[in-house]
Amino acid sequence: MNEISALPSSVTEWLSGREELSDMIFMTEFPPVKKAVPLKKVTVAVGLGKIEIVDTFAANDTENTLENNEYCRQAKIRLRFSVHAPYSGGGEACHAAFADIIDCLVFDSGLEITSSGCGGVTQDREADAFVLEAYADINTSLCPAQISDLEFPSFLDKTLLCGSHISNSAIHLSPEQQEYLASPLVTGVYFGNGNASRSVSLGFRPSAVFVFTGGYPAWTQGENVIESRFAAAAGSAGIHGIEITANGFTVSGGSGSVFRGTQPHLNDAGMTFTYLAFR
Repeated sequence: MNEISALPSSVTEWLSGREELSDMIFMTEFPPVKKAVPLKKVTVAVGLGKIEIVDTFAANDTENTLENNEYCRQAKIRLRFSVHAPYSGGGEACHAAFADIIDCLVFDSGLEITSSGCGGVTQDREADAFVLEAYADINTSLCPAQISDLEFPSFLDKTLLCGSHISNSAIHLSPEQQEYLASPLVTGVYFGNGNASRSVSLGFRPSAVFVFTGGYPAWTQGENVIESRFAAAAGSAGIHGIEITANGFTVSGGSGSVFRGTQPHLNDAGMTFTYLAFR
């Protein structure tokens, strides 16, 4: 409750800093003490009225269609205003001042003002002032104002405790995404066994793979064909002799794999092949 009890002071300080309200004096005395006589400027006392706080778990509310396991702390707070205006301004000066205050709170503070109102204008002969008692009801989840310089840093943002927030993939990384950031590139070697094809298991489907033989050129001219010892693949496309699979990639080689005069040599016996695989 300390944060809520500090609300009038925060609102008073914020309103005092508004240039358009510079002709008013704001204070947190409530009920207001007697003002200077005669009153020369509109003086506004800010205080707390009724406070209601409700904690709920959406998962336990059978009529609630929100996502499961959402924790919500909602507060309904009534701010009270005692507006004192000099006799010279007339009773309408009280209404005009309160209207300006509400406009600032609604359009600039980021507070969710659900309703506001006031009573009739009375006279305070001891202060030679007209007086207007008014209020503004605030509905809040006890979190900072997101688009305002009126902030309450100690207020708890309930969305951090909500299942829908934690599971939102647009603002949180999945385990797969975290793994990608930790090691986006996997390197390794395999040793050729002379078979027409072989599969290399990576444990994931790579987005792109490069295979080459260290110390050899990518292509050499053979007796009747071009012999290739380099291959690359991305997605569903790749150089002849390599193909991405759900768990890694497959390479081929030998005389039976000739295509358009090119023969891949990606599994020659006794040779070491290096691969680079991107998640």
